[in-house]
Amino acid sequence: MKELIIVLLDRFADWEAAFLAPALRGGVMPGHEGFCEVKYMTSDGAPVCSIGGLRIVPDYAAAELPAACAGVILVGGMSWDAPAAEKIVSVVEQARQRGLLVGAICNAASFLAAHGFLNEARHTGNTVEMLQKWGGERYTGAARFEERQAVRDGNLVTANGSGYLEFTRECLLALGADTPEAIAASYAFNKNGFYKA
Repeated sequence: MKELIIVLLDRFADWEAAFLAPALRGGVMPGHEGFCEVKYMTSDGAPVCSIGGLRIVPDYAAAELPAACAGVILVGGMSWDAPAAEKIVSVVEQARQRGLLVGAICNAASFLAAHGFLNEARHTGNTVEMLQKWGGERYTGAARFEERQAVRDGNLVTANGSGYLEFTRECLLALGADTPEAIAASYAFNKNGFYKA
């Protein structure tokens, strides 16, 4: 079975993959089958702690991606400008070279901008100004920035920090994790609940 790798750094944002991982492992909608295994990676294989205090013991350290990898998701948080993040550059490069899904949300999207990964694709992030600040001269993709919760361009999905449901939807669609109708229904349920606000 394929594996989706979720990359976490210390002080990661608990909520940003909270809908994606269960949808992949347990099914997009009740009664549907799971699509793939979900594994976790940190830069050095050591446990990390979320902003909310959730402690994760990872499956992998940053290294060669497994042969059965379906994609890589970079979860935002407060450490994407720390030295530990640099070990993730090669992970993203491997995924891009293999044509796998690369998803990045919140400060992880800023990290992609800082390493030139967003220059040729439509994308979003917290703000274009933040991407420019993080990316400096290496970020030349401002004309492709879109003010949307999440943007999918081929196998690249980006989102701002409040766009975790839209990020989930676009990642599921990019992976073909279920039918577009089931993915849309799951998004609508999680966005609106039983009763529309």
